[in-house]
Amino acid sequence: MKIDRLIGILSVLLQQEKVTAPQLAEKFEVSRRTINRDIEDLCKAGIPIATAQGLNGGISIMEGYKIDRTLLTNSDLQAILAGLHSLDSISGTNRYGQLMEKLSAGSQVQHQSILIDLASWYKGSLSSKIELLLTAIERCEAVRFLYYSPGGESVRCVEPYHILFQWSSWYLWGWCREREDFRLFKLNRMDGLACTGEGFVKRQDAQPDLSNERVFPKNYRVKARFAPECKWRLVEEYGSGCYEVEEGGTLLFSVGYTNKENLLGWILAFGEKAELLEPAELREELAQTGKAIWEKYRKES
Repeated sequence: MKIDRLIGILSVLLQQEKVTAPQLAEKFEVSRRTINRDIEDLCKAGIPIATAQGLNGGISIMEGYKIDRTLLTNSDLQAILAGLHSLDSISGTNRYGQLMEKLSAGSQVQHQSILIDLASWYKGSLSSKIELLLTAIERCEAVRFLYYSPGGESVRCVEPYHILFQWSSWYLWGWCREREDFRLFKLNRMDGLACTGEGFVKRQDAQPDLSNERVFPKNYRVKARFAPECKWRLVEEYGSGCYEVEEGGTLLFSVGYTNKENLLGWILAFGEKAELLEPAELREELAQTGKAIWEKYRKES
């Protein structure tokens, strides 16, 4: 919608000292002519926009212009403050809290109806990692760390691009020099994180690819039977459409799964209340694991 684009252009101009029409056209996926019309509309709305031709030319907002806080409704401020508060929960600093005070000063917001806490049990180490990575991203500086994964431990040198909060965890998206590809790294699995002092030139197509096909390929088609009392957990983790109720009340579960180790560990966590039916080879492997557990505890008892 045009109004959304106008607000977006205004946001860009408030954050950057100067920007060109081609840059705005590419960002908002419209023609330069459309951008020129949008700039005219912003000028008519009272936004003092200056344009300059030539080598160092571009579009900018006149120095000293302040956006009227009345443009933000209480609902707008609620959403902004909720987002800032969520960042403050893991930053380890008070910078976002101070910004929240500036934004809410003089407003009618009495309390926040949305509270978001992005911290975890690892908040102590998480905050320092995020701060270091933010600095490295800003400086285009590679980082190095020991990484723990299902395949073992390895030292990685990564060019950092984005910090993500996804699937209830914090991740780094960056170019792994060892794998020569973009990779997603879980912050809680990093140890000894440090900047290398080595700069890098930003690569193209660095936006995170979080498609299910890349992050969660369906390597296994799983069928399992669960006791009725497991329904709440299946709904919580996979939604109410992941099972069928069988005669007698048992739940026939069916879903695509990515990682064998995670699957077997997940099924084992249900104890006798779950039975893996397919794939057959993983059912056999699970049976062997059960025998090994039995032997271990039988010998020690």
